[in-house]
Amino acid sequence: MTHESSETIMAHQPPLSYVFYIAATPEKVWEGFVSPESNRIIFSGAEFKADLKPGGALAWTGPGPDGQPMNYVQGKVLRFEPPKVFQYTFAMGQNEKASRATIELVPETEATKVTVTHDEWADDDPTYTACADGWPRILSRLKTLLETGKTFKPH
Repeated sequence: MTHESSETIMAHQPPLSYVFYIAATPEKVWEGFVSPESNRIIFSGAEFKADLKPGGALAWTGPGPDGQPMNYVQGKVLRFEPPKVFQYTFAMGQNEKASRATIELVPETEATKVTVTHDEWADDDPTYTACADGWPRILSRLKTLLETGKTFKPH
């Protein structure tokens, strides 16, 4: 019988996975994920800049603590298949460790099934906890925006 230390067990970061149903077409939900306007709303004023093709750069930017522009999140587009799959690398702030976010949209009768999987975490990625807290907030804000035309403050 082998014994793993709790430190080893804690080091592994399992994928984050979320499923939401949004009462909108896949095209409208897709637009919610990729348009600068909706990103500005759901990310509290952050600017979404992206070259939306495989290999293209993407970033959510805004003022840092000192008021100077900074990247909140940056990455590279891995897959871009409107309105079905949007996959990109994800590095938060000054973190050099990139993980992977995958957004998949599937049409339902009167809604779109949204599955977000955030995986390929480095064992010591310090942004894991923030992402585990952030994704449900972001998806809830997007759902509310698309279904009602307004949203709520993130915290």
